[in-house]
Amino acid sequence: MSDIFKTSSELGRRGFISNIAKTALGGGGGMPFLNPAMANVLPKTDKKLIFLYMAGGMSHLDTLDPHPGTKEAGPVKAINTNVDGIQLSEFFPNTAQHMDKLAVIRSMYSTQGAHAQGNYMMHTGYAPRGSIVHPTLGSWSMLHQGKINQALPGNVVISPGNEYPFAGFLPPELGAIPLGDAAKGLQHSKRPGWVDETQYHDQLELASVFDRSFQEKYKQRSITAYKKFYDEAVTLMKSKDLKAFNINAEPEDVRARYGKGSKFGQGCLLARRLIESGVRCVEVTKSGWDSHNEMPEEKARDLDRALAALMQDLSERGLLDSTIVVVATEFGRNPELKAESMGRDHWAKAFSTMIGGGGIKTGQVIGSTDRGHEITSDKVLIPDLHATIGTAMGMPIKEIVMSDSGRPFNVGYKGNPIPGLI
Repeated sequence: MSDIFKTSSELGRRGFISNIAKTALGGGGGMPFLNPAMANVLPKTDKKLIFLYMAGGMSHLDTLDPHPGTKEAGPVKAINTNVDGIQLSEFFPNTAQHMDKLAVIRSMYSTQGAHAQGNYMMHTGYAPRGSIVHPTLGSWSMLHQGKINQALPGNVVISPGNEYPFAGFLPPELGAIPLGDAAKGLQHSKRPGWVDETQYHDQLELASVFDRSFQEKYKQRSITAYKKFYDEAVTLMKSKDLKAFNINAEPEDVRARYGKGSKFGQGCLLARRLIESGVRCVEVTKSGWDSHNEMPEEKARDLDRALAALMQDLSERGLLDSTIVVVATEFGRNPELKAESMGRDHWAKAFSTMIGGGGIKTGQVIGSTDRGHEITSDKVLIPDLHATIGTAMGMPIKEIVMSDSGRPFNVGYKGNPIPGLI
């Protein structure tokens, strides 16, 4: 054993493994846990989810619900798509060629008009409550469906915000592993070069011996969850599937299609690679949509390029039928355009989202607005969107799960699947 001490760096080993484990724990620590007997983790379908979140409030008039020729539209024109009768903003020429693979929901409505609350509701399907944190769709899927590829994380979020809910009241191991930069992949995921395989194995064995008495004395779920992450981190290090996190392996022309200089675009490319390798749920965040004093053209064109590349790749690789793609945001922007800055303020009474793949009926528009102000047909609440996604993925959306505090919850709260989409 003395030889092990001589060749070990406990700080380096601990730091390396705990970095992965801490990353995986995300923001779920400290919340009440689900009774483990409730967890149904056997995969029921191979359905996957790519959730593209536009943080800050994406303007519906300047993107998915254009009203050309009106004062609300300002200078933004509309363009035709490859589906007759459906138009998008002029900032979406690439996505327009994939409209047959997507459906636009133009009648979204939210009760939350502030960023933190709207962000929370779009991620969980629930309004914020001071006494509990609700899970994201990815965490619900991990609970009800489990992993597809056992060697990889089942739930990943790329560039999440500081208030991301992760697993909420569910066990923290169901939360998404956060990645800060798609180009850097999963960091701290290789054995240190100064330790060979034998030495590394010995170090892990020694750590297990030291940790065992502590784990046996404190049989808390948070400690059990940490040990599980610790073990999974070691398994992941040895897996050949770890290469899925390396977007540098992609040809230059592919990276360029997604936008090589775009953090969001490269995040979408990584999402495709992870889905292709059996990760069930991936979220990619594009921030900066809080455009009070500017036209969001640059952000819209960035989304357009990456979304079109993603839809093309999923279709060509035979992944679209099993992968649901969602473009969502917390609320829209005020139809009253600020003439002096071309910006818009918050607007929760009407906004747009987009969904496709995974058996969704596409090439259609759900709902409408009167030049972006009010919903004129087929109002859709955020819980309805969650219920739609959950149903399309094969989750039992009405199955009640009790939190550790004894409260009943389910996927999408009281929402119902949107008629005509599934």
